[in-house]
Amino acid sequence: GGWVSWLRDGGGWRPLGASKNVKQGCASVVGRMASLVRRIISTAKAPAAIGPYSQAVMVEKTIYISGQLGMDPVSGQLVAGGVLEEAKQALVNMGEILKAAGCNYSNVVKTTVLLADMNDFSGVNEVYKQFFQSNFPARAAYQVAALPKGGCVEIEAVAVLGPIVDTAAAL
Repeated sequence: GGWVSWLRDGGGWRPLGASKNVKQGCASVVGRMASLVRRIISTAKAPAAIGPYSQAVMVEKTIYISGQLGMDPVSGQLVAGGVLEEAKQALVNMGEILKAAGCNYSNVVKTTVLLADMNDFSGVNEVYKQFFQSNFPARAAYQVAALPKGGCVEIEAVAVLGPIVDTAAAL
């Protein structure tokens, strides 16, 4: 341990006193660290990605779930009925991805809700509460200019794999 002074030379950064012939940088640091495991999560029970992304990616025990629209997994089209039905379907789709990753809604620790119209916030909250009933995940909600396929709502999430023990925060 201790402080290391770094020197910037034409080839990048190197520890002061290290040979100019020794390549230092991100690759050399990563080579000394334990590798992280990344697993792509995919299920036919949720809509296929509509672009160059995965339904979800798990790194170690953290699962990053791509934004889910209210799309029917079979037809690939938005469900009929407007924002409330789309929100319900988006959360059902999320549930299928969570299941494919080996967890459920109780493993979700953060969500982001994207709305085409912030006036739909209260209605979407009512649907949301049917899926997240206690110890709610942290959340952000934004109104956006537009969503893919003309959707009214999109919901993404971060979850953690494994048993969750809830405790009250001490202030």
